[in-house]
Amino acid sequence: MNAWVVSLVALSYLTVLFLVAALGDRGRRSERDRPIRYALSLAVYCTSWTFFGSVGVAANSGLLFLAIYIGPALVFILATPFLRRITRISKAERITSIADFLASRYGKSFKVASIATLIATVGVVPYIALQLKAISDSVTLLAETRSVGAAALPMPIGVGGTSFWVTVLLAVFAMLFGTRQTDATEHQDGLVFAIAIESVIKLAAFLIVGFSVCFLLFEPSSLWEQVSNHPSVWDSLTNETSMLSWFTLTLLSGSAILLLPRQFYVMVVENRSEREVERARWLFPLYLLAINIFVLPIALVGLTTVGGQTNADLYVLAIPLLHGNEWLSIVAFIGGLSAATAMVIMASVALSIMISNDLIMPVVLHRTLGMRWADHEDWSRTILFIRRLAIAGLLAAGYFYYRSIDNAALLASIGLLSFAAIAQFMPAFLGGMVWRGANGRGAVAGMTVGFCAWAYTLLLPSILSPDASMLVDGPFGLAWLKPQALFGLGLSSLEHGTLISLAANTLAFVIGSLSRSALPRERIQAALFVPRGAGRSPFPRKIKTQLTVGEIQTTIGRYLGQKRTARSFKSWQQRENRVLQPSDIADAHILRFAEGLLGSAVGSSSARLILSLLLERYDTNASFAYSLLDDATEALQQNRGLLQIALDQMEQGITVFDKDLRLTCWNRRFRTLFNLPESLGVVGAPLSDVVEHLAGQREIEQQEIETIIDRLARAQSAWQLELRRSGRTIEIRTRPMPEGGVVGTYTDITAQVESDRALKSANEGLEAAVAARTRELLNVNGELVSARRAAEDANLGKTRFLAAVGHDILQPLNAARLYCSAIGERTQTSSQPPKDLPETVQRIDASLDAVEDILSAVLDISRLDTGALTTNISTFRLGDVLQHVATALAPLAEAKGLKLHVVPSSILVDSDINLLRRLVQNLVSNAIKYTRNGRVILGVRRRGPDAEVQVLDTGIGIAENQLTAIFDEFARLEEGAREAEGLGLGLSIVDRIARVLHLEVAVRSRPGQGTNFAVILPVSTATQPTRSLTRHGPPIAASDLSDLRILAIDNEPDILDGMELLLSGWGCTVQRAAGSDSIRALPADCPPDLILADYHLNGETGFQAIDTARQWFGRDISAVLITADRSKGVMNEAAERDIPMLNKPLKPAKLRLIMNRHKKTLRAAAE
Repeated sequence: MNAWVVSLVALSYLTVLFLVAALGDRGRRSERDRPIRYALSLAVYCTSWTFFGSVGVAANSGLLFLAIYIGPALVFILATPFLRRITRISKAERITSIADFLASRYGKSFKVASIATLIATVGVVPYIALQLKAISDSVTLLAETRSVGAAALPMPIGVGGTSFWVTVLLAVFAMLFGTRQTDATEHQDGLVFAIAIESVIKLAAFLIVGFSVCFLLFEPSSLWEQVSNHPSVWDSLTNETSMLSWFTLTLLSGSAILLLPRQFYVMVVENRSEREVERARWLFPLYLLAINIFVLPIALVGLTTVGGQTNADLYVLAIPLLHGNEWLSIVAFIGGLSAATAMVIMASVALSIMISNDLIMPVVLHRTLGMRWADHEDWSRTILFIRRLAIAGLLAAGYFYYRSIDNAALLASIGLLSFAAIAQFMPAFLGGMVWRGANGRGAVAGMTVGFCAWAYTLLLPSILSPDASMLVDGPFGLAWLKPQALFGLGLSSLEHGTLISLAANTLAFVIGSLSRSALPRERIQAALFVPRGAGRSPFPRKIKTQLTVGEIQTTIGRYLGQKRTARSFKSWQQRENRVLQPSDIADAHILRFAEGLLGSAVGSSSARLILSLLLERYDTNASFAYSLLDDATEALQQNRGLLQIALDQMEQGITVFDKDLRLTCWNRRFRTLFNLPESLGVVGAPLSDVVEHLAGQREIEQQEIETIIDRLARAQSAWQLELRRSGRTIEIRTRPMPEGGVVGTYTDITAQVESDRALKSANEGLEAAVAARTRELLNVNGELVSARRAAEDANLGKTRFLAAVGHDILQPLNAARLYCSAIGERTQTSSQPPKDLPETVQRIDASLDAVEDILSAVLDISRLDTGALTTNISTFRLGDVLQHVATALAPLAEAKGLKLHVVPSSILVDSDINLLRRLVQNLVSNAIKYTRNGRVILGVRRRGPDAEVQVLDTGIGIAENQLTAIFDEFARLEEGAREAEGLGLGLSIVDRIARVLHLEVAVRSRPGQGTNFAVILPVSTATQPTRSLTRHGPPIAASDLSDLRILAIDNEPDILDGMELLLSGWGCTVQRAAGSDSIRALPADCPPDLILADYHLNGETGFQAIDTARQWFGRDISAVLITADRSKGVMNEAAERDIPMLNKPLKPAKLRLIMNRHKKTLRAAAE
């Protein structure tokens, strides 16, 4: 690939980066996506080391590369409360860098700040060099090629010009967008936006390259085959690494994510809310996971295809080039360039602030302010110039360090060198956050000793030649002082240097802190960094000094700019409810505010120096004044601590809100009562946030927020707030303060409220009990009267029902008796049978059928009313039911000359298919019965989620006032009684089945115009039916039953006589038995072919008699149960035994059908 193409790509990318940063500075971006931009800017941690070097580590040490990312992930996942605490402290103290943080913790010490700055500068320069090396190597790899074997593979050869111009462009970018204002606490929106975009670019580039390598350039199966055929690859990847190596890398990476200057700047200074930290808690670890997902596969491919032909750090570029895929190599180059530039820019900006604020400015101030205070009108430009100069110096140092190191050095080794240097902040940083006794002497001693140990054990070996005598033999020939093997320790270089330096650092830190007591200023700052839940104390005491507000404001303006200084003082006056005049004498309040405001521009140590020099110029007793300020501050801190302890012991919650309704004081009980998080237990938390949190926790309703805020803000008598979720009742009292704001007390009166409610409930309950007992007596009397009336009505209804049933039964029975008498008289007077005997017998049979129909209908009504009839719900097509009913009743319609028409339907419903069939059959039967001519239509209409089965006829119709009466038992209308015979029970059964199935039956009719019955039921959500009506095959032709031996079992002789007469007429041989004893009297060698048994016998059941017969005759004889008992238990037992069951009164046709089938089965078995 031509060098100019690579250069053009790099230049184009940097140009776009300039435009993105400019857009970020000018455009107003949505605050909703701020947490995402914040999390992406944290990914500046992923440098070219990640993009290129992780593959190199994986190729040489297997999975050890993961330790570099496990540490940061654990910090964000497990230490989120600690991160929130760091950001809160930094915002309260207006901290601008990691050096400023350490200096502020240890009494705003210049020594601490300057040493921290020196360590960071020396430690980060190799890291900057690492990025320049990665850029240079990748440009060289793309621009220069030489033949290797059969393939033309790019090989890195030094190109100095490219890295130089990249360094220049990055310096210009950092100066333009990182040094626009002196206040380092102001947010650099354009810079952060550009870094966030770069994080997206490098992630996308790495994923594209990884996916292409794994799935496009190689097939996964062929890749696995190549790896399997190279045992050396597995040896490289499975290279054993000790747990100490994992621990060391995890420790270094975990400290780096907190203490690297660029990471601290992005994480703390650019943070705007704790919500951003919470979002980054899971977004940042996910980013780390995503950018490392293809590291191991790329390392495998590189080892099998590239091998030692190029540095393993460049496999990401070399693999696409080896396959001639230039566009993919350009994508990889842009990703690596993005990773490197993001780190260099942010590191140079963060370090420039540290160098100007904590190293150069204090020295300049010492020399300048004392000599020519009034002559220097504007320090802001000087500060910006120093920062820009620092950026240029840093990048120049990084460039020269890159040019001096071994070109074959791995990126990871350079990065870990910087990590180990930055880790020297860890004892002072963590110790200062948890140990109040830590002081500036300990911090200085620890960092100094640790840095010297790092320089001796890690930095020096990286500079010297591996053959240098100092490394081989030790200084002065003392082997136990060899930099890489102090005291003869046999550890790897990194583990050795890291553990030795951190151990020496920690020991010096502890000894130094214990060597003297903390100074007043250190104790003040320790109380802020290791708090007991208290905020900053007010300072009402005045300091005796001649310094005026105007002089302070003018001085700060020289560093921060006069306009910004004026805005800051105006905002502070409004917040403190004070009006200041330029001639007013400054008090402790103003001095503390001025120190914090100055610190945002020049750092905490320089700010303290400026104010001390200012006091010295205007007050001969300045040192005493500042000492008095420190003593007063410390005393007030101690007094506030005692007051806070006292408040925390109270049972009541207490708060103080200022005139802007922001929290200034509170106790632990207040947070406990309302279950408030730490983020709301800080000075300045708005009252609205507290109330909105309660709404978010569903303790109050959303619409109550404004009302509750208004009631809390207004001083008033006690009122109660009920917390819905926790069930507490809080009594709140508020009182006004003289300078604005309110004091509130909060008392948990839940127990008292519950007691009052219980007492009130008891009183009301007693009254209610008396009233209830009175009502109960009245209700019982009323119920007794109603029950007696209901019983009388039921008896009367039963009497009427039985009378109607008796009448309808006696009529056909009387007709049958008359027919029988006529036959008897004719046979007595004549020896020949009457000619009309067959017709008369048919009439007798019809009369008995009518009696059977009445009894069956009465039994059905009884089972429906008592709930004995259970339903079997299934999914089926309505069309099947309608067609089945139409087929069964078609002969009846044809006999009357009516047309029965069915409209097909495929709608699925969930119901009992047999009960619904009976219901529809009754409706269609009624329609045919009361229609003289015309037709009957049966169909389904869809009504939204319901289906409506309709039965329409052109019959005689029903009067409107009779539409409900037709569903009563034995109800027959006068017109219908003239039209057709019937029992008046059909629609009564329809009504009862509909109630069992929870269906609605509707009827519309007009006399002479026909009737429309409709059954409404919901449509099923299923897509396939689970059941259909059984379709009977063609009728079995009557066969000869002669020679069929039948055993009839019944305890009624008359029934046995009738059965024998019937069966003998069919040609059967009949044996009779009344029970088991009678069966045993029969000859055992003459077994029957079929058993017909009644269920209720004398002292036993039909099933027991069947079992006896089978045992007696010694074979499994088929049986049929004939009984009038229609209970579910009998039906279930018959089904379990596989015994057909016929109900009395017996229909001979059904019995003959069963016997015909049995005869055919016997004949088939014989054949």
